Amino acid sequence: MSLVAIGAAVAALTGIGAGVGIGIATAKATESIARQPEAEGKISKTLLLGAALAEATAIYGFVIGLLIIFVL
Repeated sequence: MSLVAIGAAVAALTGIGAGVGIGIATAKATESIARQPEAEGKISKTLLLGAALAEATAIYGFVIGLLIIFVL
């Protein structure tokens, strides 16, 4: 049972990676907008797409963690 818990915890750690990634991306987007305000539209669209993909990765990890806990 403890190996199942360890596996679920490792799968749930994807949320930390996604959070760090979104934070770094937001910081870089803010810097980019500060340097080139006329490119704000393109930068914002790209940032939102990247944030959505990172969150999807975190959700997949969470679902895998739940599956490990309840199925195994």
